[in-house]
Amino acid sequence: MAPPIRVNLPAPDGRGSGLVDVLDRVLDKGLVVAGDVKISLAEVELLTIRIRLIVCSIDKAQQIGLDWWKHDSHLAPGRNRLSAENEELRKHVRVLERKIASLTSIRSTGARRQRRDGNAEGD
Repeated sequence: MAPPIRVNLPAPDGRGSGLVDVLDRVLDKGLVVAGDVKISLAEVELLTIRIRLIVCSIDKAQQIGLDWWKHDSHLAPGRNRLSAENEELRKHVRVLERKIASLTSIRSTGARRQRRDGNAEGD
């Protein structure tokens, strides 16, 4: 087993930096790790996995437009807003269902009258 790689980045003031300083820099500037894993058999590619990892602070992520957690209904703090929108849509669906039901009953009533009137004329 290879020994672990140790990175000691010099701080701006010339002293060695610790883990906290490294994390502060990484979170402030961001770190991107990208790679592809391809599995082939007899020169036929069977599977490709693309891995993209971005490590940065929330502020930095928002700066570069990676704020998907704001729009995820399971993670967003304003999830009630989405629930309100869903409830509004449910109300619209109920109104449409009532309209369809009334149109269906009008049609069936009309069809019954036609049959009844048709039978009365035949008598």
